[in-house]
Amino acid sequence: MTSRKVLLSPIHLQDREIQAANEVMRSGRLREGAKTRELEEAFKSRTGVSHAVAASSGTAALHLAYLAMLQPGDEVLVPSFTFIATASMIVMAGGRPVFCDIEPDTWTLDPAEIEKRLTPKTKAIAGVHLFGNACDIATIQKIADKRGLGIIWDAAQALGTSYQGRDLAQYRDAVCFSFYPTKNMTTGEGGMVATNDEVMAAKIRLLKNHGHTEKYVHQIVGFNYRMSEVEAAIGKVQLSQLDSFIEKRKKLANIYIEAFRGNASFKIQSVTAGANHSYNYFSIALNTDQLSVSRDEFAKALDGEGVQNAVHYPRGLHQQPAFSGLANGVLPHAESLSGRILSLPMSPFLNEVDIRYASEKVLFLIKKFARRHVLA
Repeated sequence: MTSRKVLLSPIHLQDREIQAANEVMRSGRLREGAKTRELEEAFKSRTGVSHAVAASSGTAALHLAYLAMLQPGDEVLVPSFTFIATASMIVMAGGRPVFCDIEPDTWTLDPAEIEKRLTPKTKAIAGVHLFGNACDIATIQKIADKRGLGIIWDAAQALGTSYQGRDLAQYRDAVCFSFYPTKNMTTGEGGMVATNDEVMAAKIRLLKNHGHTEKYVHQIVGFNYRMSEVEAAIGKVQLSQLDSFIEKRKKLANIYIEAFRGNASFKIQSVTAGANHSYNYFSIALNTDQLSVSRDEFAKALDGEGVQNAVHYPRGLHQQPAFSGLANGVLPHAESLSGRILSLPMSPFLNEVDIRYASEKVLFLIKKFARRHVLA
């Protein structure tokens, strides 16, 4: 075991964030209010979207967006390779997720799966921008326009990513972001729904605050999905640093890419044509048939070399016990990737030495565990 440790996704709040949080705490005004409005306005200015509604988490943002679009029994097409919230919030909104396979290179929703899995009950598509890589927005929107389908974009891992020169927040119909600590910016918890649809934005604002229009007057049944003022104050400072955070992520990602170029024992995520990847995660897919160990054994050995890592995600959603009644056949690319995926250290608070060390240890173990072909 080595004494060196490169953390997977270290987080450091700096003096500006701490001071902003302290100012709110000293004021005694803690519930959602002026600071949250300031964050929403700053988010609109940063992304170019017409409406930004802060929420208590990225999961809450998804729930609100689905509730604003779906009726009970509506089906939503969703990639199987994603975090569970993309699909679980469809269920919590009364809908039914229909799982789709992914493209083998970009690891995002395969547009060909949409036409394949459409039914008369299909109401919407959930497009996931995975690990900071945008999915094929142009093709998905073209299909949605043709079929009259809504779109909820799960951009939890992709704040700051652009596609065809536009911020992801600008695309129809609603785009959901997460501010969890490992995301491109953080408020601790927290999330945001971005939309250019004024009616949808108004409904989401009602839903997030108990359907409240005036004191003790509730037009609809809703939730408490409000963001706290402390979170908003931290978030506003974080948002002002987003460009520098992403620039650092890209710089570190390029070190990995150069170090791994041409290695056939694993592959890295292909960037979708037209996308500008923000590298929320940097993941590789091991070609385990070329190795003498499993992905999990490789991950354990890498951790033993001082390189923290994680598996995002160890099974497709169609293989999750929670969705056992919704499985709709084999999804080969999602299933293959879930057995080979491995996320490596990535954070703007890591440095080039950290990433070079992590790269070297990955390559060292690839060589160590290379399967030996013995001639008869």
